Amino acid sequence: MSYLENAKQYTGTELEQIFFRPMLTGQSATELGVRVLYNMPTPTTVQLWNSQNNILHKYDSTGWSGGQHTLRTQKIIDMKRVKAELGFAASDYFSMVYEKITSDPEVNMEDLTGTQLEQAETALFKKMLAENIRATMWVGDSSAASGLNTFDGFLKIIHDSVVNEELVALTYTKAELADPASTIKLFDNLWLHASGELQDAKPEGHLAFFVTSDIYRLYEKYLDQKGVEAAYSGQINGRSGLAYHGIPVIDVHLGGYLGATPFDRSFCFLTDRRNLVLAVNTADFPGNEVRMWYNPDEMENRQRAVFMAGCDILDLQHVIYSYLE
Repeated sequence: MSYLENAKQYTGTELEQIFFRPMLTGQSATELGVRVLYNMPTPTTVQLWNSQNNILHKYDSTGWSGGQHTLRTQKIIDMKRVKAELGFAASDYFSMVYEKITSDPEVNMEDLTGTQLEQAETALFKKMLAENIRATMWVGDSSAASGLNTFDGFLKIIHDSVVNEELVALTYTKAELADPASTIKLFDNLWLHASGELQDAKPEGHLAFFVTSDIYRLYEKYLDQKGVEAAYSGQINGRSGLAYHGIPVIDVHLGGYLGATPFDRSFCFLTDRRNLVLAVNTADFPGNEVRMWYNPDEMENRQRAVFMAGCDILDLQHVIYSYLE
C-alpha cells in the first residue's frame, strides 16, 4: 500500500460528531479562550442581559411591580460561508497518515483497518482546520485581497472601532517595553480604565488579559526576577499559564500571522472572555460537508470542508485596548 484512495464524505450528524464538535466544545473550546457557539439556531443571536439595579420593592398584597423586561438588547453574529481545502502529493499524504498510525501503540501494523486509517486522516485535517479557524478568529479581514479573509476577526473589529472612535485605545512605547516591570504598569492601566461593571465581574472568573507574545515573554522575565523558589522553578521548567492578580494572561500566539495583516503591532487588552464570541454552524445550511478523496489524474489526495463561521465582540464598552504606538 502506498496511496490512500478511498473517498470519504461527512455530512449531517457525522460532520458534527466526527469533525466539528470535538474541536469546538469541552476542553478544545476552553483552550481557544473565548466563548464558542456551535450549531446554535440561525441566525445566531446572542441576548445581552442587564440585571436591574433595584428589583426589591415594598411589599404590596396586590399589583405587579416588576417593571420592564430585563432584556437589554441582542446581537446577531454575522456568519459567512467558508471553504477549507488542502491538497497533498499522494506519497507524502500516505507518509503523514502512516506516521500517525505507527505512533499509536495499540495499532496492529499487520492488520490496518479502514477505521484506523480514517481516524488518522481526520485527525490530520482537524488539526489544520482548527488552527485556521483560530487564526481567522483573531486576524481575519474580509476586505483583504488574500490571506485570512473569510470573515472579520476580533482585531479587525477593534481596529475599525478605534478608527471610528467607538473605542478609546491606550498606547505604550518601545522604551516602556525595555523594562519587564512595565508589564505591571500595562495591566494596571487597563484595569484602572475598565468600567465598574467589568471590574465587578472579576469574581465570576471570566476576565482575561489577551496579549501578544512579546508582552507575555516580558511578563515572564519580570516573574523570573523575583528571588523566590517559584520564580527559579518557573525559569527552569517554564510556566503552564500566567495570571496577574488572579486574572489569566493569555498569549494569543499570532506571531506567524500578524506580519501579513494591517494589525501587525504589539497589543494587550482586558475583557470578559464571554464578550468574545466565535460562532460555527455545520447543520443549518445545505452543502455543508467534509470530503476527502484521491485524484488519480494529479496523483493527489485532497480534503475539503464547507461550513459557516463568524465572530464578534458583543460589547465594545467592555474592551480596554492598548497597543504599541
